[in-house]
Amino acid sequence: MGSIPEVSLARRREILALETGDEAHPRLLAQLGFDAALEISPPPRGEPEPLAEPLRVVAWNAQRARDPGASAAMLAATGARVFLLSELDHGMARSGQRHATRELAARLGCGYAFGIEFLELGLGDVREREAHAGAENAVGYHGGAILSPSAFTQTALVRLERSGRWFDGALGERRVGGRIAVLGRLPVGSGEVAFASVHLESHSDPGERAAQLAAVFDSLDAFAPGAAALVGGDVNTHSLGRAELADRALLARALEADPRRLAEPILHEPLFALAEARGFEWRGCNAVGSSTERRTRGEASRRGVLALDWFFTRGLEVSEPEVIDAVDPRIGTALSDHEAIALTIRCR
Repeated sequence: MGSIPEVSLARRREILALETGDEAHPRLLAQLGFDAALEISPPPRGEPEPLAEPLRVVAWNAQRARDPGASAAMLAATGARVFLLSELDHGMARSGQRHATRELAARLGCGYAFGIEFLELGLGDVREREAHAGAENAVGYHGGAILSPSAFTQTALVRLERSGRWFDGALGERRVGGRIAVLGRLPVGSGEVAFASVHLESHSDPGERAAQLAAVFDSLDAFAPGAAALVGGDVNTHSLGRAELADRALLARALEADPRRLAEPILHEPLFALAEARGFEWRGCNAVGSSTERRTRGEASRRGVLALDWFFTRGLEVSEPEVIDAVDPRIGTALSDHEAIALTIRCR
C-alpha cells in the first residue's frame, strides 16, 4: 500500500515566507516527497478480479468534493464501476479537512490510487479564503485519483508540467506542484485496460494543452505498451488561451467567427488531431456538442456552454457516451462546476 508523506504545518509556513524566485519551486517539488508518489488503497476484496463487461466508466472534476456523501450517491447512480476523478481535497479547511478520495472510495466499495497535483499553501481561491478566514489546512493536498472495485495490477503518476506558475500567487493561490495524470492498469473481461485520470492546466493555451495530452500518451506507451487504454478527465478545452478569454473584445470577435467554438472546440484545439494521430478515438466516446460546465456550484444552476471534459480511447469498443448532471440526487443542488461524463467500454 503506497503512501504520500505529509508536509508539516511549520514547513508550509516556512515555504510561504520564501522568496518566489525561479529556483525555489523546482527545489521544493523535488524535496517535499509527493512529486511522483501515489497513495494506493486496495478495494475491500483486495484481489485483481476482472471487471465484468460491458464496463461503465465515469470521469468527473469534483471541485474539492466538499460533500462526499452526495457525490458518492451521484456517482453510484451512474452505474459505473471505474471512476476517473480530479480536484479532490485531502486535509483542506474548505472541505472540512476530509480525505475526499478515501471517503468516496469507502462509500463506493472501491480501492483507489490518489496523486497530488498541489500542496496548497493557503486556503484556496478568494471566496474560500474569505469563507475560512483564520483557519489552517490540516494537510493541504489537492489531487486526482482512479477508483475501482478491482485491485490495480500497476499504477503510476505522471506530472504533466513543472512550471511553478501557481507558486508566486499571481494566479490567485499559492501552490507547489503542477497538473498530473494518474495511471492504473485493471483487468477487464479477459483482457486488461490502462486507465488515465487527467487534469490539464486551466491557465494555458491550446498548444500547451496538446503538449500535456501528448505527455499522457507518451506515458501510456511506456506504462502499458500496445494495451487497450482509456484517458478521461478535465481537459480544459476553452478553445482559446486564458488571456484571450479575459479580453472581452477578442472573445466577442472569436465567437462571432465561430459561435459554437466553446461547445465544440475541435477545430481550435490541436489535441483532438493529436489524439487521432496517436491512435486514440474521441468522436464516438463523447456527447460532442454537449457542455460539461455548470455556471455555479451549490445550487440548481444551469448548464453552461463549455465542453471541457473528454474521453479518448484506444483498442476499445465504446458506446453510450453521456453527460450526467452532477447534482445531489436528494435535493438537486450542484456538486461541482463540472458535470460528469460517462462511457461504456468493451475490450476488442
